[in-house]
Amino acid sequence: MHQPAITGSGVFTPENIITNDELVASYNAHADLFNETHADEIAAGTVEAKPHSSSDFIFSASGIEQRYVMEKEGVLDPARMYPNFAPRSDEELSIMAEIGVKACQIALENAGREAEGVDLIICAASNHERAYPAIAIEIQQALGAGGFAFDMNVACSSATFGIQAAADMIRSGSVRRAIVVSPEITSGHLEWRDRDCHFIFGDVATAVVLERAEDAQGAHFVVHSTRCGTQFSNNIRNNNGFLRRTHNQMEDRRDMQFMQNGRKVFKEVLPLVAGHIGGHMEEEGWTAGDLKRMWLHQANKSMNDFIGKKVLGRVPEPEEQPNILQDYANTSSAGSIIAFAKHSDDLKPGDKGVICSFGAGYSVGSVLVERA
Repeated sequence: MHQPAITGSGVFTPENIITNDELVASYNAHADLFNETHADEIAAGTVEAKPHSSSDFIFSASGIEQRYVMEKEGVLDPARMYPNFAPRSDEELSIMAEIGVKACQIALENAGREAEGVDLIICAASNHERAYPAIAIEIQQALGAGGFAFDMNVACSSATFGIQAAADMIRSGSVRRAIVVSPEITSGHLEWRDRDCHFIFGDVATAVVLERAEDAQGAHFVVHSTRCGTQFSNNIRNNNGFLRRTHNQMEDRRDMQFMQNGRKVFKEVLPLVAGHIGGHMEEEGWTAGDLKRMWLHQANKSMNDFIGKKVLGRVPEPEEQPNILQDYANTSSAGSIIAFAKHSDDLKPGDKGVICSFGAGYSVGSVLVERA
């Protein structure tokens, strides 16, 4: 048996930023256009008017101040309100693979490794550009990596589930070095025309390199233990898929984008996640006092504040539970890895922490690590 470790991490951040003020101006213009177009139906009570949004509403509801996106103009066009990506031929690198490769290259440099030494790539993300061929295999070829690759989708928990899969294979000896990459183009499946969720997501790609601890080139994080759990729920859902046309429903239905029953998610997910982390730590003989850092899924500041307080038994200090969603918004599976990549270098040998992501499924994954 071999000891797995995280030896490198990387974040690819798109160039385009949409601030709350920009997003609100665009959304409100869209709402006015909609209300004017459907004035008769609204007056008759057959169509609901679209309410305005505000930057204060967005920040108080989520803690988000801005988000990065791959394409900005299409999202901010009141008559469109979704990205406008140029089509690519089958011979061109897909957009997910493109940003995934960039994150992998940053992570490999961080680990002091070359791509040809990698023998496993897992593309762990919430929405894949296509069902096949696997995006992971495309990334593998573009990087020049060896071994094998496959896609994984456990929604917002994908990265931690991917880390568990890679760590288990390293531990057993079936692979020596792996990358878990999470290219999240969440702007493509967000309904930007819905006031209740139009501010939630942003685009990004993250990657972590895992290998045998004995092979690490420098400072690294030993993966002591991983734990995943799932519990079925319809409260976070996306109904888009290849069977869509078989239902004779080709129109632009609302449920083909991101759907969420926010109140139920808050009520049901928070105790699930806090209990999961607490149980995992107890199983490994860790106490709240052992934790120097919690890198949580970046969905909502209030959710993270609640989970941190439950796990630690007190209000966490800002450095103990770093947030990045004020800058990146919710980036699905990538959020906890962004927090880890940007807020881990200051830890000293022996310092312990937990990476945890959670979301649709319901799903939750936790990784207990120690700086070495």
